[in-house]
Amino acid sequence: MFFQCVSSSHTLKTPGVGVIEPLSWLMAQPPPQLPAEVWILIFGHLSVSDKFRIRESCKFFKRLVDHASLWRGWTVILRFKGGSYNSDFWSSLRRRKVLSAVVKSAKAKDWKRLSLCLPDLSTVVLDLNSQTSLSQLRGFPHLKRLVVRNRDCSDLVSDFFPPCLGQQLTHLSICGVTFPITSTERVISALSQFTHLTSLTCHHMRVHGETFCVIESMITHLPKLKRLSVSVTPAVCDFSRAPVSSPRRCEWTRRQTATADLSSLELIDCWDFSFPPDVMMLMPGLSSLAVFYKRTCHEASEQWSFHGCHLQTWLRHFSQLSSLVVVRGPPVKMYAASIPATVTSLTLCVAGLRPEDLAAIALQVPGLLHLHVDPWPSHLGARTADIPQLFPKLKSLALRHRYVPEEDFLSLQKLQDLKHLKILDCHPGVSELINKLRAVTRFKLSITVSSQTADVLSLKDKSKQCQK
Repeated sequence: MFFQCVSSSHTLKTPGVGVIEPLSWLMAQPPPQLPAEVWILIFGHLSVSDKFRIRESCKFFKRLVDHASLWRGWTVILRFKGGSYNSDFWSSLRRRKVLSAVVKSAKAKDWKRLSLCLPDLSTVVLDLNSQTSLSQLRGFPHLKRLVVRNRDCSDLVSDFFPPCLGQQLTHLSICGVTFPITSTERVISALSQFTHLTSLTCHHMRVHGETFCVIESMITHLPKLKRLSVSVTPAVCDFSRAPVSSPRRCEWTRRQTATADLSSLELIDCWDFSFPPDVMMLMPGLSSLAVFYKRTCHEASEQWSFHGCHLQTWLRHFSQLSSLVVVRGPPVKMYAASIPATVTSLTLCVAGLRPEDLAAIALQVPGLLHLHVDPWPSHLGARTADIPQLFPKLKSLALRHRYVPEEDFLSLQKLQDLKHLKILDCHPGVSELINKLRAVTRFKLSITVSSQTADVLSLKDKSKQCQK
């Protein structure tokens, strides 16, 4: 099937037959009478912008394009600054069965209209101003996921989270939120009401108190929590310098209880000394750990030399860890020998990665299946040729191509189980080299090139996830 644009004033002619019909008449006819299911299948291959264009072409397509299957997982962004939306707008959202919405600068009347028109919303992202009360969320009985971002909650601690949400929410994200300096205990108390919470994200949450104490309270008071992602700031109390017998340390030791349900932990902007070395005893059941350090090994070499590497101690407590991500941070040699043998997915974005570091890691994780390695601003170079020997079971690999000799790059064909290769940088000549690798692997290898050429060690993208 194809479409051709011609002038509507022309007529369609066939040799020996003459004029059949004006094209203007043909173009005015309804679309071919295909079953609705066929049209919906076709529209399923279109981008969102293309769906909107098709939707405006005729009433027949407008009805079909609004089919719920074409908008599954789609999020609508609502801005009420220009006034309320009309009834046709809300009707189209209901036909699409929209369950996720980003709400910006809504007033009480807008929330009321939203709860009446889309009462089945299960995900709400609040990009709020200081005049909006979170009590408006009471109008959404099916709400499961809530994101609160860019918010000064100094005037809302008393009703920051309506009690009715305690039994509803399973996912909560708090990003760029400021609390009063005296409200730490009240904030923790408010979070503790979410007894069914399985995922909690706290990025750039400015609250007075020790980082570790806040996180420890979250883990202890949320029994069903499985995923925790937090931005870590320098603690008021430095556990690395506190004596072992200090009252604060002893109090924590008496209260610590293992939280087996927590399976994923992500620390953003981490300082290694924000936690005591044995903090991971609280989370022995972790299967995924990601640590995004604030500084590289070169920027904080003296601190790690003086205090030691807490990551080395943390890793020793995990018997079920399968995924490990380390960005920046201490030299790999300080913790390589502590990486659990259960790890099958490893991401290392660490400057100054040495050949002996990779060899030490290979001894620890002989069953590694997925490797993302990026020693920027240094590079692997000819060491790329060692990867098939060190990690022969790899199924996916991500690395940089620059400064890697062609012969060493093509040696990746020795990875018999490799299915996916991702090139983290794009430079002239990479396409030709990729074609050669595809040819020698008989086109069984899927190769993609990342469009991101910036510093992959930068935490800007990671720390701004809450703003997307």
